[in-house]
Amino acid sequence: MAELKFYRVNVDIPKNVDVIVESNTIIIKGTKGEVRRKFINPRIEIVKEDNVLIVRTKNGIKGIESDKNFVCTYAAHLKNMIVGVVSGYVSKVKICSGHFPMQVSLDSKSVIIKNFLGEKLPRRANIMENVKVKIDGDVITITGIDKESVSQTAARIEQSTRITNKDRRIFQDGCFITQKARVEQDG
Repeated sequence: MAELKFYRVNVDIPKNVDVIVESNTIIIKGTKGEVRRKFINPRIEIVKEDNVLIVRTKNGIKGIESDKNFVCTYAAHLKNMIVGVVSGYVSKVKICSGHFPMQVSLDSKSVIIKNFLGEKLPRRANIMENVKVKIDGDVITITGIDKESVSQTAARIEQSTRITNKDRRIFQDGCFITQKARVEQDG
């Protein structure tokens, strides 16, 4: 008879972090704030024991290769959430305008890019929740405690200035990610 495989990954919880497991929702609270996320997979369970989060396949289910992938992916998401509530994440986007002077400004929920390649209508990039955006000269700094929200906001800003039907070697205008979401350094 074939032996059942069970996949399991342990994620350590630091002392200054509180973790609440409510069925499929994981809430992680730290010094910078709170992040919550739903993990829905009928074959995988997340359990908190002492100062460890255990991501594993459910008992009685024969593990398959995709279960291993899910377990490792969920563990990586949980580690990112823990790092986010302790340190936070920062990403940077550079504003490059060679042909037409772009004006980049902030609205309450979006980044507005005016005069991109001489266009009359402004382009907008929506800012995700719990993300702070700051414009300092030609650098846009995006900070937050959720790595995915910081990265998605930076990607939206970059994609809002995507050029089609023009030669990219000549028209090098736009906003470009220069620093992907990294742990925020204090000072």
